[in-house]
Amino acid sequence: MSAASYVQSILTTLKQRDPNQPEFFEAASALLKTITPVLEKHPEYMKANILGRIVEPERAIQFAIPWQDDKGQIQINRGFRVQFNSAIGPYKGGLRLHPSVNLSIVKFLGFEQIFKNSLTTLPIGGAKGGADFDPKGKSNAEVMRFCQSFMTELSKYIGPDLDVPAGDIGVGAREIGYLYGQYKRLKGAQRGVLTGKGLSYGGSLARTEATGYGLIYYTDELLKANGESLAGKRAVISGAGNVAIYATQKAEELGVKVITVSDSNGYIVDENGIDVAVVKQIKEVERGRIKAYADRVADSHYYEGSVWDADLQYDLALPCATQNEIDGTQAARFKAAGVIAVAEGANMPSDPEAITAYTDAGILYGPAKAANAGGVAVSALEMSQNSRRLSDSFEKVDGQLHDIMQHIFKASADAAAEYGMAGDYEAGANIAGFLKVADAMYYQGMKVYLDIN
Repeated sequence: MSAASYVQSILTTLKQRDPNQPEFFEAASALLKTITPVLEKHPEYMKANILGRIVEPERAIQFAIPWQDDKGQIQINRGFRVQFNSAIGPYKGGLRLHPSVNLSIVKFLGFEQIFKNSLTTLPIGGAKGGADFDPKGKSNAEVMRFCQSFMTELSKYIGPDLDVPAGDIGVGAREIGYLYGQYKRLKGAQRGVLTGKGLSYGGSLARTEATGYGLIYYTDELLKANGESLAGKRAVISGAGNVAIYATQKAEELGVKVITVSDSNGYIVDENGIDVAVVKQIKEVERGRIKAYADRVADSHYYEGSVWDADLQYDLALPCATQNEIDGTQAARFKAAGVIAVAEGANMPSDPEAITAYTDAGILYGPAKAANAGGVAVSALEMSQNSRRLSDSFEKVDGQLHDIMQHIFKASADAAAEYGMAGDYEAGANIAGFLKVADAMYYQGMKVYLDIN
């Protein structure tokens, strides 16, 4: 069987097994379709059926989460943890609390996490989890009761050397605190069991900033490799959560004018440059809607809808909100808007048609598994600090993050060039991430059997 036929057979099987998991199929398709040259060079991976094994989670857990609201009513949510691949280390990946969470989304996130974690060079496998609970509009007491119930079940499946969750959409410092507190009650104090913790109980400096900062460090490398620089560029950033806030902060420090932030209702345009302090006050302190920015900052404007439909001129598109937030029609307008590069701060924010539009327009494209790997990189550094019973300085962690993001870009660029796709940073990231995991799986699981048969 040829490499192309082998890839297609895996995708056909996936479609037949899980016809109602579009997000997962999209993520798997995007990776598998770029690694045919790897399989041609390494036929042993096909013989060992690495692809057939890598697309199936090692474990997928679903459970009920009963909790009591402030009216005394018992509510039930559905929880998930997909432990996808542990070939290179313990499972590692965030927890997402959002009404859209289902098995397909958790599987797509966990699958992406395998290769993102591999790219960091740190010894961590891929996982993801969460629940269809919406923390918005809930009291602190309701969020605490939910998190305690969630962790009561989740604690059966995680541990410092087994599976180390972190935050994601809907899971910030408040939620991590409640989750860790419940784990400690059940299992005893094990600081390495969660990352993104508060500094007073084992957290790492620079973890809050890591995904946003890492996105900008990656974007800087992407531009420099193509004769450009960050200084003087205009950027559109979507989202107003942790990633968007700190991407905006670091971008502005490096000379970029960020003119937008957004939430699920609409977006702000501030031609003077987004005031990060105001966004932090609204989103981190008040937990409000981004619309309030326009009431506080002169000459800024709020609009309903998607920021990617806005008629603006800018150089950099940095989606930091959610999956598939940019479609093909929106992406087709980027060239006319002046966009020279797209780097993804969210997980899979560009749908397949959007990615095709970038390629057709000659727009540089930094995929999520590479560009937004900064958060999990510093999470792994937090695990290391917990193991050493030490806390590293902000400067040390930030320096390590910068080095990791430089390495991720270089590894992606080198892999693309080696396999005849120079400049295709999506294929390069997929290949570089895949090779390490595939090699580990091959030597751990099948090599001896294949050698003697």
